[in-house]
Amino acid sequence: MPYLTGTRPELRLVLAVSLDGRLAPAEGGAAQLGGAGDRQVLEEALAWADAALVGAETLRRHGGTCLIHRPLLLEARRRQGRSAQPIAIAVSRSGQFAADLPFFRQPLVRWLLQAPPGALGAPPEGFERHLPLQSWCLALGALGSLGQRRLVVLGGAQLAASLAAEDLLDELQLTVCPRLLGGGHGWLSAAARVPPAARAGWRLVEHRALPGDELLLRWRRPEVQGVTS
Repeated sequence: MPYLTGTRPELRLVLAVSLDGRLAPAEGGAAQLGGAGDRQVLEEALAWADAALVGAETLRRHGGTCLIHRPLLLEARRRQGRSAQPIAIAVSRSGQFAADLPFFRQPLVRWLLQAPPGALGAPPEGFERHLPLQSWCLALGALGSLGQRRLVVLGGAQLAASLAAEDLLDELQLTVCPRLLGGGHGWLSAAARVPPAARAGWRLVEHRALPGDELLLRWRRPEVQGVTS
């Protein structure tokens, strides 16, 4: 990995997938995967995180991002002197979002990570900070310097693939849901490239049965750098 210890955030990919590893049905659209159990472990991951990376298309499709609702998790963050919600970092090429997107009414801080960066003047309306994505190396280093030491990656597939291609995912948190979807909408597409160093060596650090016959699986890279959980 192209970073020294402590110079970049730790990245945890958090997804709900079907039994055949799909994010959406063959015909496209939202699969509505994940029930109450998945929601529970998703909120736990958000409570762990300082910020969440969310792809622009995921935001447009779903209207907003995930929030922590469980009082115990919110209280724990308050006791730690942290904001109620992790910062939501939208990753976008255009930086253009509909002004009426519910995302802009959610009670959280919004940053924009834009590639190519364009003109980085004042942040676009609705965002508190505007950062360039000239490369993941530079962008993650900048986020680390701004105090974002733990990041969850909430999708979509294009964002996950771009990070996997550079061997930047330190942990995979997958909720396997009891559905078969078929088609080509896997969390890594057929065209995705994974470097040799990232193809093996993952350690299973947690497996937990969830309500609704769902299963939480967490794998971690043994050489993970950055902040430990």
